[in-house]
Amino acid sequence: MTGRILLAAFLSIVTYAVVDQLIKQREPQKILTPWGSVIGEEEDTLDADQYTLEDIVKGGEMIMLTLSGPETYYDYHGKGMGVHYLLCEKLAERLGVTLRVDVCRDTLDMLQRLKNKEGDIIAFPLAQKDLIGFFACAANWAVSKENPELAKEVRSWYKPSMLKETKEEEQYLLTSASVKRHVYPFMLSARSGKISKYDHFFRRYAPIAGMEWTLMAAQCYQESCFDPNAHSWAGACGLMQIIPSTADHLKLPRNKMYDPEENIHAAARYMRELQNHFSDVGSRAERIRFALAAYNGGAYHIRDAMRLTKKHGGNPNRWRDVRKFVLMLSQPEYYRDPDVQHGYMRGSETVNYVEKIMDRQSKYRHTKWR
Repeated sequence: MTGRILLAAFLSIVTYAVVDQLIKQREPQKILTPWGSVIGEEEDTLDADQYTLEDIVKGGEMIMLTLSGPETYYDYHGKGMGVHYLLCEKLAERLGVTLRVDVCRDTLDMLQRLKNKEGDIIAFPLAQKDLIGFFACAANWAVSKENPELAKEVRSWYKPSMLKETKEEEQYLLTSASVKRHVYPFMLSARSGKISKYDHFFRRYAPIAGMEWTLMAAQCYQESCFDPNAHSWAGACGLMQIIPSTADHLKLPRNKMYDPEENIHAAARYMRELQNHFSDVGSRAERIRFALAAYNGGAYHIRDAMRLTKKHGGNPNRWRDVRKFVLMLSQPEYYRDPDVQHGYMRGSETVNYVEKIMDRQSKYRHTKWR
């Protein structure tokens, strides 16, 4: 009996030891990410000192470092523009990744960020002295020496003719020809007192915008020439050329963006919002001009111009004074000013936008409306 007990105890000990050894030898279950790496091991795999083209593709994003400027990068109606940005966007499409832009303070800031691996590529025409210590590629762009695969990819992709071709594409996008619309007369019938067949909508919703209905009509003509099906390359839609992100903000359903009444109603709400943004501008007439400028060029750019106006001794709440600095924001001396937060803008387009609308309304005012 004692022997059996001892044998059972011995077998239990052996069994336990074997099982324990098997457990220790057993590999933990590995769960893979969609790109094939093991969850929990990414930090070791994607060491900052070994970040490669493959890692960029797996991460799905390429970070472009640049400076604000007409040739490099600027925001235009919610879309990135600038020949170097557009070129880099083409490169990102080739790689199958999205493009993120980080605008730097100056060349030194750009180079330091690339060195610190805070970006993947400098898409800016650098001087030869600035390229020392980096891979030079494309139009004097720079890539870290530790990412030769990306540099090789850029060099094989880029052709000198692409710079000129992309510039021509950009110039086309900046013309009215890039907006698909039918051009209707700016006044349907002076004799019968009709500006357009949408006058009843302007009359209905202009009070929401806090503006005269004839001014809203004048703005509509500037946007779309009264074509409800107008659309631009940037995605602006309908009579008041509302872009999808603004439509979402205003809770205008995407499938209603071309509906004349819905489009005008949304634009009226947006104009009211912009006027509220400039509530520090005391004069209602002045505030409307600021709102129109913001509708076209972005409120952030108009705020930059207001800061410059004040800095140079002008009245930041008077459009006549601010207008000057909206134009100046196309010059490096001003869009690189430390008080400017959003860089370059096509100021002449915004100034002309406001002036054409105001001039057109003055013509409408001399007509007797029914």
